[in-house]
Amino acid sequence: MTALWRALHDDYDDRTYLVGNETDDDEVQTTVVRAEPTYDKNGQRYPLWLEDPAECWKRDWIPLSLCRPGAADEDVDAWADAAADGDSREARAIDKTIGRYSTKIGAFNIPFLSLPPGTPKETALDVFINMNTSSVKLTSYDIVVAQYEAETGESLHDQVAELEAAVPRLASYREAENLLLDIAALREDRTPSQASYHRLDLRHLSEQFDELTRGAAFAVGVLEAESIFDSDRLPTVAVLPVLGALEPHVPKEGDERGNAMSLIRAYLWRSFTTGRYEGAAATRALQDLRGLIDALRGGDNSAPIFDEELYHLPQPEELVRARWPKTRQTLARAILCASLRRGAFDIADGAKATPGNMNTREYHHLFPDAYLEQKGDLESGEIDRALNCSLITWTTNRRIGAKPPLTYLKERVELASLGEDEVRRRLESHLIPWDEFVSSSGEDVAESYRSFLEARSELVADYLNDLCHGREPNA
Repeated sequence: MTALWRALHDDYDDRTYLVGNETDDDEVQTTVVRAEPTYDKNGQRYPLWLEDPAECWKRDWIPLSLCRPGAADEDVDAWADAAADGDSREARAIDKTIGRYSTKIGAFNIPFLSLPPGTPKETALDVFINMNTSSVKLTSYDIVVAQYEAETGESLHDQVAELEAAVPRLASYREAENLLLDIAALREDRTPSQASYHRLDLRHLSEQFDELTRGAAFAVGVLEAESIFDSDRLPTVAVLPVLGALEPHVPKEGDERGNAMSLIRAYLWRSFTTGRYEGAAATRALQDLRGLIDALRGGDNSAPIFDEELYHLPQPEELVRARWPKTRQTLARAILCASLRRGAFDIADGAKATPGNMNTREYHHLFPDAYLEQKGDLESGEIDRALNCSLITWTTNRRIGAKPPLTYLKERVELASLGEDEVRRRLESHLIPWDEFVSSSGEDVAESYRSFLEARSELVADYLNDLCHGREPNA
């Protein structure tokens, strides 16, 4: 209702609403409302045609503010005369057109539901959201935006824009507005959920905005330090608000910070390699946060994610079964992230995986799928496994094509100026066991492939085990 009132009274600084007719390809005319962006330059409002009634009418547009019921007749007549450029008959036609719009707007019924004054806020919000039948559905965030402005006099949209500017890499992982509210909810000891958004202390949210920004920056920094570069590779988004809410409790320097970061690394990789967040993620995030805070304060680590009876660390045979990492399977992505953390140097050009070159990388079958389909007697789904995947540049992927592993490795060795040792280093930076990979040229392709998966699963399991205990893996 506020937006409608402001549009009808031309109350926006950055846009003006216009009404007119548009004709589609079938020559059908439809009345539409258009929001025209405006800006000021050297004291002049642009676009210039918007301030010129004749130019506006030439484009078949009328300011919506003139069509509101109760608009001053003299304002309407003056605009119509100016738009008609001295043609009195044209002016009267414009006047009538504005009158028709005004009558239509004035006679339009806006349905509403009246709630008693004592209705709880949560109930009123639920009714409001459920009654909304517009084509653009309201979200809980939309509701919080309105409440926030009413409570604090500030624009949450503007503050979210400040957060995005302060932490530009955040957009690679998640929408800033949702993460902001999730961190705020966890810091109030609530679950990061839509129901919690409506119960936030909005004045406190405004006061601690800088702290929330530091929390978001800390979360992004932890992910980047562990070589998790974007949402397409992130095994679970549930960790982001936990990291952001944990930031105030992390020591700033010294041994204490080192111990804290080891604990956080262990938490992070357990969230990636166990099924902890595959259900009830919001509730479990709050439980784990409480336990982590206790541990950082010198108490016992009561975070349930560290209970290995409930959430055991992955065994090699589980890693072998993990699906292709382009899917959203948590463990499959964790395997890929482990190789990225190891460096994931491209097999041909030797470039290390970084946030800046993720868009040039492709998911590559180490044993090419066409090769396995032609030569191997494999069960359905055995080819697209996480352990048969590496992330390399698209140019390298094209050069390899469907060649057997030994063939394309020989080509890389011949073309690499530093020889076999360098190619071996690049391959091992993906947690790929060199010996098993180069010996995969036997006649039984399926057996060679399965042997390779088993060997790589052992290597990856050891690497993940170190990470899940907070240790830096031994290269």
